[in-house]
Amino acid sequence: MNSENLLSVIGGHFRPRVLVVGDIILDRYVVGEVKRISPEAPIPVLNVERAELRLGGAGNVAANLRAMEAEVSIVSVVGDDSWGNDFCALLEEAGIDATGIVTVEGRPTVRKTRLMSGVQQILRVDWEERAAVEGDMAAALAAHASALVEGADAVVLSDYGKGLLGEAMCSHVLALAKERGLPVVVDPMGEDYSKYRGATLVSPNRREAELALGFALEDDEALTAGALELAEANGIESVVITLGAGGIHYRAADGTEGRVATKARAVYDVTGAGDTVVAQLALHLGAGTSLSDAVELANEAAGIVVGRLGAATVTREDLSARVRAGEPPRGKVLAPEHLDDLLEEWRAEGKHVVFTNGCFDVLHRGHVEYLRFAKQQGDVLLVGINDDESVRRLKGEERPLNALEDRLEVLAALEPVDAVVAFGEDTPKDLVERVSPHVLVKGEDWADKGVVGREWVERHGGKVVLAPLVPGRSTSAILGKARETEGAGS
Repeated sequence: MNSENLLSVIGGHFRPRVLVVGDIILDRYVVGEVKRISPEAPIPVLNVERAELRLGGAGNVAANLRAMEAEVSIVSVVGDDSWGNDFCALLEEAGIDATGIVTVEGRPTVRKTRLMSGVQQILRVDWEERAAVEGDMAAALAAHASALVEGADAVVLSDYGKGLLGEAMCSHVLALAKERGLPVVVDPMGEDYSKYRGATLVSPNRREAELALGFALEDDEALTAGALELAEANGIESVVITLGAGGIHYRAADGTEGRVATKARAVYDVTGAGDTVVAQLALHLGAGTSLSDAVELANEAAGIVVGRLGAATVTREDLSARVRAGEPPRGKVLAPEHLDDLLEEWRAEGKHVVFTNGCFDVLHRGHVEYLRFAKQQGDVLLVGINDDESVRRLKGEERPLNALEDRLEVLAALEPVDAVVAFGEDTPKDLVERVSPHVLVKGEDWADKGVVGREWVERHGGKVVLAPLVPGRSTSAILGKARETEGAGS
């Protein structure tokens, strides 16, 4: 996983518009504690503490997209009942465009009530109708889809088998998307995927894929064969199969395949994890992200939501933190590409950043006192160190005596230093401007030479401080003494 690449995708300025078409479910959670068994029957008694409503089904897909700052419209049906009103109120609260919601008399709003003792689900009660959406109701939904697809960057078909996404509706939406060159991500249902023909991607879980294929996906060979068959038999470009604890297997349109490992640290509830995957795939494909990166991010997001109770959503901040948590320990020695992240963390914590630089080839007491002084000027000290090529240009071909890797590690071991990063230019000008420190420290011997970066730092509200030098302590003096000693002994 290329963490830097994924972080740049998450932090991008894209805000795609996504149209979600599918079956909505109103999720109701009744949470309490079981302390006894009923005297009336051998069943637990739940002492209720609270109840809450959440967007489920296609509504959860929309909520996940909205949490990632996408602009979202949804096309679906609700019943002419209080539950339908509650669902629409939740859409409005989440900032989701609900103009595509059709209210149908005599058809109940699909809802699921989960009775929870702590984090354990003890019973689920469903109210639903699976009758096909037809006639005037289907025509109204098709008209809404035609209107709302304008300006969209991606489309999701969220099929929960409640009757909305029949062959005619799927065909209509897929044709609308094809005319506009939009990616269509499908969360499928049932054994027949032919109604999704022309979709960009279909994302079943393992059980759903096995049902559609008619054979078990027990190993990598079967997954490869199954993904290929789903794609070729149904005219679908790419296939993503979620495997629970096994991660995600994917096959791209060009035939490339991959597997990302599961990232869940703790699993409390898998409810809605598939919705999160579908939302992430649609979001990133709609923004032009590669399928491999979209799958990586979807997997990271799924690892977050299964650690939360009920149908949950993921923000950009959640996802960025998750990706960063998977990076190897950064330590004090920074790769240049990690510098901006560290600076962002320091600034978010309100820390005053001190910067200094040098070759630091042969460390001595003067260096130690200098770095102690620098650290006293702020909260954290960042040291820029010339790489080997730049040292040779500055000091001559015989320098440095110690290679860059050694110099970085030795500096990082010093208590005053919080981070060290290499640079290859002859001067630290570009690095100073990138860091924009609160304090720029140089030795007092630079008073008459002109401190590189002074104008930039002062123009941006910082200051330059000249550090006192320890008399008689310098790398040149040490090397001179070493040569004298060597000459005397020859």
